[in-house]
Amino acid sequence: MAEIFEGDIYTLTDETGKESEFELIGSCEFEGKTYLALIPVEEGMDEYVILRLEADEKGEEILVTIDDDDEFDRVADYFEDELFDTVDYDEGTEGDPQ
Repeated sequence: MAEIFEGDIYTLTDETGKESEFELIGSCEFEGKTYLALIPVEEGMDEYVILRLEADEKGEEILVTIDDDDEFDRVADYFEDELFDTVDYDEGTEGDPQ
């Protein structure tokens, strides 16, 4: 498995073939699976997405959406409680120490 570093940029392709860039803001191992929280690089976009890391049929790592609502809610709660509890991305202004 490749190392996961916060700040890495991922190019993701949606179901229509449109590519968008996302920055990694957090990752976690939860219930035996690896999840990534990513925020769009595009200006004005402040909502993050959570994707699960899996291996495809060739053994290559891919990111997939979480279709199960219960699984998504548990992982989102985990990210909120464990990873983002001490970080306030909206606090401070440009030039102010955060």
